[in-house]
Amino acid sequence: MSTLNPSTDVPTLDDIRAAAARIAQHAQVTPVLQSSSLDRIAGCRLHFKCENFQRVGAFKFRGAANAVFGLSEAQAARGVLTQSSGNHGAAIALACRLRGIPARVVVPRSAPKIKLAAIRDFGAEIIPCDTHQAARDAAMAEALAATGAEVVHPYNDARVIAGQGTATLELLHRVPQLDTVLAPVSGGGLLSGTAIAAQSLKPGIRVFGAEPAQACDAHDSLKSGTRITGRIANTICDGLRAELGTLTFAILSQRLDDILLASEAEIIAAMRLIWERLKIIIEPSCAVPLAVVLNNPQLFAGREVGMILSGGNVDLDALPW
Repeated sequence: MSTLNPSTDVPTLDDIRAAAARIAQHAQVTPVLQSSSLDRIAGCRLHFKCENFQRVGAFKFRGAANAVFGLSEAQAARGVLTQSSGNHGAAIALACRLRGIPARVVVPRSAPKIKLAAIRDFGAEIIPCDTHQAARDAAMAEALAATGAEVVHPYNDARVIAGQGTATLELLHRVPQLDTVLAPVSGGGLLSGTAIAAQSLKPGIRVFGAEPAQACDAHDSLKSGTRITGRIANTICDGLRAELGTLTFAILSQRLDDILLASEAEIIAAMRLIWERLKIIIEPSCAVPLAVVLNNPQLFAGREVGMILSGGNVDLDALPW
């Protein structure tokens, strides 16, 4: 059973290692790919941690599995409630199915069909809501009052953050010479886990977040020193429309080198490059790290750069080219 307080504790490297042990029999150890042509374009050595090959097609399964399999029997008996634009919901649904407990997921009606189908296929109950954060929170509160389920927040949850950090644990084990790590940022769970794991294993390593310019609340929050909420994001990156939580804001405020921004056109171009050069399918959200590296060559020239490719659940009926 996990001993972390979900809403207040900052996970440590020991918590991330415990998460790795807890999810080992359920999660995939995903590959790290390289491309000499992308290295030449970027002017640095790029190491892509391919979480698009993770179960449910996204890194989200790591945090979901750590949270679900860390529940006590009494907690698990009440089932799990969460909110998600898609990938976390599918991850919770699968983890709950594996544990044999019910899952309920609050999902915005704008979520891609492929992600909605995955949540249903894994057996979760879908609770639809409007896209903005206030609507998600209201639907969550109503469902919680009705069910008494155990809430597993998609990012503002220490158990989830620890689980997401296991991707960087694997990455640095595979490529110990890294001096820079990047991950996309939305609610901040992946980036928080990435920063804790990377800096604990290798003090002095640089950690950057990557965010769409049209959904830059995390960037602006850290620059202003105040968590910004209530904005309506307008980006192709459906997985990057959430806002930082109280826990992730506190972690990232202390640990990040910076959050770098990319335009919609730059994100689409980077996504296409990865499809063409690595021969893998990724979704727009996880093209943002490559886009910001290409935007800022002076920051990354000659570096050993690891980046988390966060997921591959793209709607093939709505490709942006």
